[in-house]
Amino acid sequence: MNLSFWELETYFRNVDFTIIGSGIVGLSTAYHLRKKNPEAKIIIIEKGMLPEGASTKNAGFACFGTLSEILWYLESNPEEEVYKLVERRFKGLQKLRSLIPDKKMDYNQFGGYEIFRKNDKDLMEVSLSNLDKINSWLKPIFNENVYRKSETDFCFKNTVGMIETDFEGHIHTGKMMKSFVELVISNQISILNNVEVTAINELNPGVELELKNEFTIKTGKVFLCTNAFTKKLVDLDVVPARAQVLVTKPIENLKLKGCFHMDEGFYYFRNIGNRVLLGGGRNLDLKGETTTEFGTTELIQNQLETYLREIILPHQKFEIDHRWSGIMGMGAHRNPIVKQLSENVYCGVRLTGTGIAIGSLVGEELADLLD
Repeated sequence: MNLSFWELETYFRNVDFTIIGSGIVGLSTAYHLRKKNPEAKIIIIEKGMLPEGASTKNAGFACFGTLSEILWYLESNPEEEVYKLVERRFKGLQKLRSLIPDKKMDYNQFGGYEIFRKNDKDLMEVSLSNLDKINSWLKPIFNENVYRKSETDFCFKNTVGMIETDFEGHIHTGKMMKSFVELVISNQISILNNVEVTAINELNPGVELELKNEFTIKTGKVFLCTNAFTKKLVDLDVVPARAQVLVTKPIENLKLKGCFHMDEGFYYFRNIGNRVLLGGGRNLDLKGETTTEFGTTELIQNQLETYLREIILPHQKFEIDHRWSGIMGMGAHRNPIVKQLSENVYCGVRLTGTGIAIGSLVGEELADLLD
């Protein structure tokens, strides 16, 4: 890399903190490090033109989990761990909204709905039978009942009912990230794009980062915020999971408004104004979708369109305007990994598809590890 004296002096010398990854967690980590260290030199490095992974590619769901999802977690996880997960998601949403004003990210609290198809009747009955118990259990977090059987009619077809909550909403992901970047830059933090780290080497003191172009950066401490791509640098329980999405062209007189989950959360959709965004289908090919490669497949895209025709928009014509994918970081457990890996290396990864809900809070928790 042919750098000038000015470039080296401004960006790469005497760096106190380097954050790898400019997604929600990386931006939040940098922001909270700045609040604790007003004079520190902080840089964020990002391998893509925009944040790779999910932060600018997610569906924009400001959600904390459906009733059946919580019941499913409780079957195989300690109660206190599931409670902490829901609490973390709820508090994380409040943290995001405290950093980015609602208007700047088009936050709309239209509510969340879990849809039960005809073959989900048993699941709905189990969920409803546990509704009062879960509401009572979660009341200390929300201060009121969270879930109720829905009486709202969106004219869906081949369904038997819904459970809804008032506490969920959705955002414009692009506007949220743009505002977050502006916040970070206004706090004298540099973001360097198209810079890929290939290795992390501990020094005494500090850390050396090897870059793809054979350049190296020396820094005091490193914060790994790479989520789905973490295994390329360190061996942790983080597995990539591709999520495919499509969005329709504008639909006249669209009544659908809110966040919707279906088939145990494997499918999700929402309105973007008078368009419908629909994503999911990973369960059709779990092995194939365990990848860090972006792209869409005919198998999953066809299923998404089938659900649009047969369930979501059975009486309306629609055209697909755009398709894309994002890469989530999953693992054996649902709570994120926020810990110190070595004397000078820390990580905040494994967001399990809930980066909007918990990303800002994870960043704050990561910065707090220095205390």
